Amino acid sequence: MQQFLETEIKRREAALAEYNRTANIIGIFKVIWIVMCGITVYQVWTNHFPLKLILLLCAEIIVFILSHLYHIRELERAGHEAGLIRIAKKNISRITGGWCSFEDTGKEFIDYNHDYSSDLDIVGRNSLFQYLNSTNTYYGRQRLASDLLYPGFSNEEIRERQEAVSELGSDYAWTSQIEYLSSKIGIDASFPELISELQGQKHFIEGRPVKWLVSLSRILTITAVLLSLLTRDTLISAAAGVMMIFQLLIWSVGFSKINRYLGIMLKLPYKIARYDDMIQEIAGYNFHSEKLKQIQAVVFSAQEAIHSLSRISGNISQCQNGIVRTILNILFLWDYKNAFDLDRWKQEHGASTESWFAALGELESLISFSNLPRCLSTSCIPVISARPNIIEARGMGHPLLNNTQRVCNDLNLDNHIFIISGSNMSGKTTFMRTAGINMILANAGSCVCAQQMTFTPMNVITSMRIADELTEGISTFYAELKRIKKIIDAAKAGTCQLFLIDEIFRGTNSADRLRGAEEVIKTLCTLGTSGMITTHDLEVCKLSASFRRIVNYSFNEHYTDGEICFDYKIKNGVSKTTNAEYLLKKVGIL
Repeated sequence: MQQFLETEIKRREAALAEYNRTANIIGIFKVIWIVMCGITVYQVWTNHFPLKLILLLCAEIIVFILSHLYHIRELERAGHEAGLIRIAKKNISRITGGWCSFEDTGKEFIDYNHDYSSDLDIVGRNSLFQYLNSTNTYYGRQRLASDLLYPGFSNEEIRERQEAVSELGSDYAWTSQIEYLSSKIGIDASFPELISELQGQKHFIEGRPVKWLVSLSRILTITAVLLSLLTRDTLISAAAGVMMIFQLLIWSVGFSKINRYLGIMLKLPYKIARYDDMIQEIAGYNFHSEKLKQIQAVVFSAQEAIHSLSRISGNISQCQNGIVRTILNILFLWDYKNAFDLDRWKQEHGASTESWFAALGELESLISFSNLPRCLSTSCIPVISARPNIIEARGMGHPLLNNTQRVCNDLNLDNHIFIISGSNMSGKTTFMRTAGINMILANAGSCVCAQQMTFTPMNVITSMRIADELTEGISTFYAELKRIKKIIDAAKAGTCQLFLIDEIFRGTNSADRLRGAEEVIKTLCTLGTSGMITTHDLEVCKLSASFRRIVNYSFNEHYTDGEICFDYKIKNGVSKTTNAEYLLKKVGIL
């Protein structure tokens, strides 16, 4: 994939250079042409408007307009190529490990009380969100964060999403085009406010008689003005003048209310036009998966309404010049017309508005997940199992690790509780995070970083990055107790879950740790939940003799020429090595 992207970048950079060269030539031509037009205008003026020079000037103006339109097209083509180059480079960064420099980390979604997000690096700096994110709109970002943090999909929904991700992952050209179009829209935190306004039941004028009066006034004024121009009749001209003054008064009376009502629409023209481009692209694509067809159906139903809204917002924005606005309102009560058009649009389409943009956001989120099969060296679509508490994976690795550095392991968690022992830096915590983050991806209907995987959709809950809370007077040990209590309560509630506990009861002495671990494991075994617990304390590993569902695994190190080495491969049984003394010597403490 990297080679394909590099070739794509070279091809598009050549096209970009050509478009920029053409645009620069046209720009110079336009400057020269303006000078020529100026000379012709001078000749027309000094020679008393001869027909030949007037025709020449008209021809020059037409040529200038055509060259200007061509200039705009070349600049748009150049922008398109530059946008696709930027997207290709982002995908190369995902492949090579440079994605940590991506600006959008999703830090506003961080919640330290969430079941797993902080421990598994789901959002924030160096997170799964930062790696995956291809969204460029407000609803797209919100949906991606929701899919990662609160998936809650049924088995059937997961399968539908898997099909959609597979289909999108196989068409890089189309998904990159959608990503480019969405990037032209941009993320606007005020957009939900606009959607809420469009959905609202509040109308500019509720009473029909007032609307009829305004409509009648507009018709009479336009008729009087036209008749006045055609007949030159003094009486009709006076009537037209009276009607225009009357409309000026009507407009003045409602001026403040109109400004408040239409003000929010001034932000729309540019953004709606960009959404219109994106909608057209989606509506014209031939999807195969059911989920994408459902999204397309929602988007297709929005086509005409979005186009109509774009026209209304364009009409509103066109009369921001004070003189133009006054003339339009004296003649046509233009602001009232726009307000009534918006009222009518809200009555017909307002209730559906959010669903349209939410559907576009869902597509953006699915496209983000489709980055995985393109950028990971190993990936697969996991198979849902009917058996409870199952994770079976072959060659499973952590998706956020560099493709060249990732070490993969097999996993067979068949309704068991793993106690994973091992020395410092041996890889046991990373292995646990690997299982957790791949379960999150599987729950979201995404592909996973594994050669093969079968799983039962399970809620993930973790106790890993535990720290004391100084302001609340809570010690590390008590903070961990609260977290483990949360795991037990979730298990008692009957929710199918995967728990991950790192260094169980690290904040207390060995005797209390062993006693506490025994009680926790006994409770979790009784409740039938599955998970993993890491520990440095080998006494904790002996609990497997008392509980049939407990299985011991370990990570170990070896020494070569006096240097410590890790293979990061999981092994059966209890750890047989330690490295604390070596590391103390390494840093100069011993």
